[in-house]
Amino acid sequence: MKARWILTPIMTGLLLVGCAQSEESTTSNNETTPNSEDFEVAFDGSIEHVHGMGYIENEEGLYLASHNGLRIYRDGQWLEATEHANDYMGFNAVADGFYTSGHPGPGSMMQNPIGIQRSKDGGRSLDHMGFEGETDFHHMAVGYRSHHMFVMNPQENSQMGPGYFHSENEGQEWQQVSGSGLPSEVSAFAMHPSDSQLIAAASAEGVFLSEDGGDSFSPLTKDGIFGTAVFFNEDSLYFATYGTQAELINYTLETGNEQSIELPDLPEDGILYIAQNPLQKEQLTIYTAAGHAFIFEDDNWKQILNAGQVEQ
Repeated sequence: MKARWILTPIMTGLLLVGCAQSEESTTSNNETTPNSEDFEVAFDGSIEHVHGMGYIENEEGLYLASHNGLRIYRDGQWLEATEHANDYMGFNAVADGFYTSGHPGPGSMMQNPIGIQRSKDGGRSLDHMGFEGETDFHHMAVGYRSHHMFVMNPQENSQMGPGYFHSENEGQEWQQVSGSGLPSEVSAFAMHPSDSQLIAAASAEGVFLSEDGGDSFSPLTKDGIFGTAVFFNEDSLYFATYGTQAELINYTLETGNEQSIELPDLPEDGILYIAQNPLQKEQLTIYTAAGHAFIFEDDNWKQILNAGQVEQ
């Protein structure tokens, strides 16, 4: 039970900050696309309120979605996106870009909330996929290769009632699923890269797995274990938990075998996001509730964020 006292206030704080609406928003969706050479610049500051993390294969970088837009780690260097400083929530990196929700940043002409947006160019431009001015999808999972989508809709909008919904055609049509077996509060979802029937969830009641597209979920962890993060590659589900300390497990999908992964020292801290570089699969990255980030490479964990401050 110690995990609840340590992690719940931190995670709740992150979610509440992310929910704050931008003071500047209009009803127009017109967005300009910055020149590529102007969009990414060197960054040596602090990253606060991270709401998602993932590698974009065709951009060859690790992207962190923050309260103030994108921060990028590429070839050992930190960069920031100079435009579209939106408060990205429900952020999911895919092979050729990302899907996201959230609120518009200063100077944006998008409606508030921004509904579901997709970028195919690392965030330089956004394609509007619906629900602008209606819904902020905090909890969204997207298949890295399939681009199938799973969302938790918090309240009724023009296309959905409240509940869980699945789309296999880029959000053109949505099918409601029951989500039976899930606890009332879930902190994170993940979808298998190519098989959208496989969906995982992390919650204060543990980690859960669905094999039927979100209709039903079964627990993977024991009672009293706090599930904090979930991530799929083609063969495995990585999930993070907190009981008396942070743990990271590699769950093999075919066999159900579990392997514990040795972590860096994380005193009274837990993992919020997990990502793996599809171009260098030995590179596993974690981001924690205390604002630390580590990349596993050369058989060691290398720290790239220290309490939010970037490390070059």
